[in-house]
Amino acid sequence: MIVELILVGLAAYLIGSIPFGLLLTRMAGLGDIRAIGSGNIGATNVLRTGNKKLAALTLVLDGLKGFAAVLLAVYFVIKFMLPNYPHEILDDAHFTFAFELASAGAALAAVAGHCFPVWLRFNGGKGVATAIGAAFGLDPLIGVCALGSWLLLAITLRWSSLASLVTLVAMPILAIAMGWNTYASIYAPAFLLIALIVFWRHKENIKRLLAGTEPKIGKKS
Repeated sequence: MIVELILVGLAAYLIGSIPFGLLLTRMAGLGDIRAIGSGNIGATNVLRTGNKKLAALTLVLDGLKGFAAVLLAVYFVIKFMLPNYPHEILDDAHFTFAFELASAGAALAAVAGHCFPVWLRFNGGKGVATAIGAAFGLDPLIGVCALGSWLLLAITLRWSSLASLVTLVAMPILAIAMGWNTYASIYAPAFLLIALIVFWRHKENIKRLLAGTEPKIGKKS
């Protein structure tokens, strides 16, 4: 089972590592997004090019990376992992554990792939859209709550970074509140690790927020 989980995690990492923001801006003739604004490859920085449609597409595709990684893990468990185990141990508990461990691991790996892609010398995006997309794959209700939280805070406060940080803090709490004694024991720690990665990638934003110099959504820098 360990080897299979490693393969699932590697596949999820590679899915998450696709730098859609960089690829789309280059295809649109906007140059290297890493030389614009904050230098980040995510949707917020793509928006600083002035191309709202491209920024929206980047946001959707980055979210789909997390969602697709979780779906791939679920398919892998059902199609390849479980048939290799004796039927007498394939009870509900074993199935649930394999399903949740693989899907939570895939979510974490996809976010890690987005934030630390091997193709960009491990310097990628900040992982928020991918994390929310993965949340939809793990539990649609958590995904809806996370997306709603981000949208509400981003629209009202106009700080994408602050909206992201608050949302990522809320996700493990939501996992516990909505799944206590079921998947919370696996999903909540996964969301917590994802939050730690996202916070690390936002360390400069946190400094600017504390200093009052963090640019708001739509500003060029």
